[in-house]
Amino acid sequence: MATAFAGCLGGGGSDGLTIGHLAPMSNPLGIGSKRTVDMAVEELNEDGGFNGEQATVITKDTRTDSSEAQSVTEELIQQEDVDLLIGTFNSETTQSILDLTAEFDVPLMITGSAAPSLVTDYAGSDYDTYKNVFRIGPINSDFQAESIADYCAYLNDKHDWERVAFLRDQAEWTEPFGERIPGLLSERDLEIVYQDALSIEGTDFGPVMSDVNESDADFVLRFFAHIDGGDMLTRWHEGQYEFGIEGVHVSGMLPSYNELYEGAATYETTAQSGAAGVTPITERTQPFVEAYSSRYQDADEAPIRAPMYMGFNTYDGIHVFKAAIDSLETTDTRNNLDDFVAEMLEVDVTGVAGQLSFYGPDSDYPHDVREERRADGTITNYPVTQWVGPEESECVYPDEHRTAEHQLPSWMQ
Repeated sequence: MATAFAGCLGGGGSDGLTIGHLAPMSNPLGIGSKRTVDMAVEELNEDGGFNGEQATVITKDTRTDSSEAQSVTEELIQQEDVDLLIGTFNSETTQSILDLTAEFDVPLMITGSAAPSLVTDYAGSDYDTYKNVFRIGPINSDFQAESIADYCAYLNDKHDWERVAFLRDQAEWTEPFGERIPGLLSERDLEIVYQDALSIEGTDFGPVMSDVNESDADFVLRFFAHIDGGDMLTRWHEGQYEFGIEGVHVSGMLPSYNELYEGAATYETTAQSGAAGVTPITERTQPFVEAYSSRYQDADEAPIRAPMYMGFNTYDGIHVFKAAIDSLETTDTRNNLDDFVAEMLEVDVTGVAGQLSFYGPDSDYPHDVREERRADGTITNYPVTQWVGPEESECVYPDEHRTAEHQLPSWMQ
């Protein structure tokens, strides 16, 4: 699957540069990411290119499978001679290609995987080998845990919600939540009254909802990326359970999700990069979403109105890459990796999901995207949105980006 924008295949140089995009193409996250990498490259090619050169994008389907990801990554490196790899969704798949990209000195920008181990266990333990890897977004799971804990404190202040049922995927990206959330909530005077790590191979939400209800929790705090919580939400509405459903729900970020579940997602929240474009995170956010929606409004495949979080990050990643390349004054990244890395560490770009700069080699999270904080230390670049209608969501947290106050379910008002 290739999209050519006035470029030719081959390494950076007079023939142009080649960008390899990796994503699960049967997943709306991957579709949105492909569309936004195409948008970004087309826009930048029309605006003079990358250090004056035109770029070609080649998308490969990882199928959310480590073996397939390794195979298509090797193809992009060995046969297509890519100058950049960008994308990847689940952390396990991303981990499977890190050695391969490092062996061939190919810059890798991660735009969908949040596990801190992608930097701490690689560049953090062997910097010279894995210096090619940068994480564009979202903020890593350690910072997500802190941000969500602050959001829970906001819910407590607003609704007197103190008792928490804590649920998560059994997956690499949620391990930091399992380790950190209990302590973070305790520090904020919230109590976990029920917790479980759910199998990503399939979960019967009937017993889960009964257990949560019996725990007398004020709200469910769940972290689902591999689990579709639609059945949980349907049971929630039909049973009018007296608790909220909060946290992170990747399936629920799909712009048509609440329509697909006939309104069952109404009142649920999810934190997500870019806040689905419903609030101006930066001056670039809403023009980007409007351009995306206009371009893909007649597309057969979702996502239509906005690209989901990975698409925001992929679009930003291409702009970060251009900033580094223009400063480097060559697109031959693989033969100038040290200089490329140095330029990446100087980048400070206003993106559509926030401001992008990166931690240095001596930090706890080398080459990870920096979190944004207000003066009191609160993280601000992991906004929370809430479904309030079949097609409508609002940003309810943090203050800087809020478009509406958090709503209780109608049966709890």
